[in-house]
Amino acid sequence: MTITTLSVLVQNNPGVLARIAGLFARRGFNIESLSVGPTEREDTSRMTIVADTPDEATVEQITKQLNKLVEVIKIIEMEKGLAVRRELILVKIKTDASTRGDVLSLADTFRGKVVDVAAESVIVEVTGKYGKIQAFLEMVAPYGITELVQSGSVALARGSKSITDKQKAS
Repeated sequence: MTITTLSVLVQNNPGVLARIAGLFARRGFNIESLSVGPTEREDTSRMTIVADTPDEATVEQITKQLNKLVEVIKIIEMEKGLAVRRELILVKIKTDASTRGDVLSLADTFRGKVVDVAAESVIVEVTGKYGKIQAFLEMVAPYGITELVQSGSVALARGSKSITDKQKAS
């Protein structure tokens, strides 16, 4: 199995997310991560879909099925090394007077941002590749993770070309 990242430009219409998720579910493909958000144009949204796929033929099948949906404008497969891919976590970590300094030091080491400090906890925001986020979580786990929320991946192709450039759709 390989991890495939698809960037899908869609019309900003109600129900598009449900139709795309349903397409994956009907075909037995698991979505590892899904992020949806507005683009530079108010009539379009961009979906970043990360799926575990067995082979290139499966990726091609998924792409063809997605292209059949009326709301899908364009699909790009984000090739490893040719795209910038990031995730975000907010993690609430237990602290007290004796451990707070250590947790703040770990946050700094991972270029995290402390976004809240309370008497018995801190909330840290970390942005980066999946591996960096997992490494941070492993380091702070011994202090106690009270809560955690993690975004799905977002990705953009490197270079000057844009998904909205006029060219043949995948």
